[in-house]
Parts: sequence; structure tokens; C-alpha cells
Amino acid sequence: MRLRALREDHDLTQAALAAYLHIRQNTYSQYENGQRQIPIGMLAALAVYYDTSVDYLIELTDEASPYPRTIRRED
Repeated sequence: MRLRALREDHDLTQAALAAYLHIRQNTYSQYENGQRQIPIGMLAALAVYYDTSVDYLIELTDEASPYPRTIRRED
């Protein structure tokens, strides 16, 4: 998955993303390292956060632009 690359491209720490997702940092680390499967709800939240698609996050497409959606990012 592209989680690490996106996080680093946005100059974020694992702790910052874990806080956004309301999980522990080591849980997020396990998602990023492929040691734990990321729940679909977390993937959706990350797609909204990064303004991309879940397909992009899980490498089903190289197109980073998101699909039209009804959910907007909440800061």
C-alpha cells in the first residue's frame, strides 16, 4: 500500500495519523508495514484525508485523483 509514501510526502508522523484515526501509533505502524489488515473504514478515512481514492491507496490504480464523492474531509 501507499500509506508510508503518502504520509512522508505530507510530512506527517505515524503518531499524527494515528491520532486522526483515533488509534494507537503502533496499530497504524502495523497497517503501514502490512502486519495487520487495515479496516475499510480506516481506508475510507485515509482516502478522504489525502483526497484520493481507496483504489489508489491499495494500488489498484496509479490515478491519485479521487472519484466524485459525497463525503468531504473534516479537519
